Amino acid sequence: MPTRVGADRLGYTSARPGAAVAIVDGLPRARALRSGRVPSLVTWFDPQPAAAELPARMPSPFDHGVHPLARRAAAALRAQLAATAGAWGLDQPGGGKMLGVLVVAAADGRVGFLRGFSGMVGGRWHVDGFVPPLFDERARDAVWRDGEDELRAMARAIDALAASDERAAAEAALADLERAHATARAALADDHQRRRAARHAERARLAAAPPERARQEALAALARASQGDRADLRRLEAAQRARRAAAVARVDAVVHAREALEAARAARSRELLVAIHDAYVVPAATGARRPLRELFAPAEPPGGAGDCAAPKLLAHAFRAGLRPLALAEVWCGASPRTGDRRDGAFYPACRGKCGPLLAHMLDGLAVEPAPQYGAAPVADHEPAVVHADAWLVVVDKPCGLLAVPGRSGLLRDSVLTRLRRRDPDASGPRIVHRLDLDTSGLMLVARDAATHAALQRQFARREVAKRYAAWLDGEVRGERGTIELALRVDLDDRPRQLHDPVHGKAAVTAWQVVARTAVAGRPRTRVALTPHTGRTHQLRVHAAHPAGLDAPIVGDRLYGRDVHDGGRLQLHAEALAFTHPQTGQRLAFERPAPF
Repeated sequence: MPTRVGADRLGYTSARPGAAVAIVDGLPRARALRSGRVPSLVTWFDPQPAAAELPARMPSPFDHGVHPLARRAAAALRAQLAATAGAWGLDQPGGGKMLGVLVVAAADGRVGFLRGFSGMVGGRWHVDGFVPPLFDERARDAVWRDGEDELRAMARAIDALAASDERAAAEAALADLERAHATARAALADDHQRRRAARHAERARLAAAPPERARQEALAALARASQGDRADLRRLEAAQRARRAAAVARVDAVVHAREALEAARAARSRELLVAIHDAYVVPAATGARRPLRELFAPAEPPGGAGDCAAPKLLAHAFRAGLRPLALAEVWCGASPRTGDRRDGAFYPACRGKCGPLLAHMLDGLAVEPAPQYGAAPVADHEPAVVHADAWLVVVDKPCGLLAVPGRSGLLRDSVLTRLRRRDPDASGPRIVHRLDLDTSGLMLVARDAATHAALQRQFARREVAKRYAAWLDGEVRGERGTIELALRVDLDDRPRQLHDPVHGKAAVTAWQVVARTAVAGRPRTRVALTPHTGRTHQLRVHAAHPAGLDAPIVGDRLYGRDVHDGGRLQLHAEALAFTHPQTGQRLAFERPAPF
């Protein structure tokens, strides 16, 4: 029987999450799927929502907004997980997981929701009560079972070579040989030095000693002795090179064996990934089915494509004859090590892994368009000019206006295009530094190439002073400090940035608390932020990250806590100081934040 969500309690008829084998109408899941008896796995709302509560069109999965019914479903999911979070390890460091809910309507009009999770849980693709994976299990297993054993065997062999006694012995022998060679060269050099000194003394004596013929013969003999010393050195070095080459070859044999095995494992892994991706056939609401690889062509699908909660949920809804109404993905448990996810926060679908899939899967459904940030109109007189001379311009950029045109060509309106329209005959302007679309405040623009280059050198040498004002959603501990968290782009969800201490670029921000207050019972902290580096989204990540201020900027649609009120990003570049590259004068400007 389908489960129901009551007004004051949850009832679940399925087995506990984590059951080894799921039973569907008395059959193991795999047999049920093969027989065509697809389990619905729907939890029906009780009471059922009124018609006015249903969305007229499905909200875009890429929007930060979450439909109220999806919120209701997510709350039910989290209530279920509250009793099993320990078993899933969600509360362990790095153990959190993205889960999803899909509000669906059955043919008879009943409305409920499906539950799904991203990737695997506890090494399993199947957890009772949650939708199954997207891929064809038999096709994937046929590839992966033997392939996984093969990759594991290769990995063990690689580890064995890395820790082998042969490599350690070869490296120790090479080190001993190089020490012996250094000793022999030093001894020969000392001997040559003594002999060279004796020859110098003899030449000095011969310079004043007649007869001339005898003196010339003696000098020639000394020259031959000097040449002999050089020959001795050449013979020693040649012998040493031969012995060292043998020792290096011994080390290289071990290293090359490992490198060859690593290359073979990487090539085999790529072959298996291609075969595994062939097991993913992606359905659409229209009934069309397309291979996963085709949706990403000509590029290869990224790792984990098709395994996020959203495509799993939609695929199961289509198989079960259910109509999708609203989707939400929520992070449950501890933040990942990158710190970019928070327990209980909703996040839009990632564009890297899910963009091509969801565009295909939602074809045929009435879906709200994905948000196009920057499309909101900005007054024609913007940006306001704060300072202008023959070489540069300082402007106060409004929120919602790009610094430069978007790469796609769809968003052309920007500070750059507007300044060019105002002064079409000038050789510039050239943007010296950028502010995010959602950030307002002071921006520096050069009017010629030489000024642009000079100002960029000041930025590179960190001679430009900047200060930002921001309201943070949360209570910041302490009054001032410095944040150092290296950043890199999230390859699966551009333009989001991640903290990555290994591959990230250094990013440093100084901060100071300016004011504290509360809005609707939630604490807020006003801070002054001074970036000492200029990484993309640096201030936004440093504010939101648990190892930073642990309080995202209010209105931050990428790193904030469930942003859905439509408010602007409360981040403003309020102060800017630099040295004028032509006059040498130190210029400083301030513009108070509009919030």
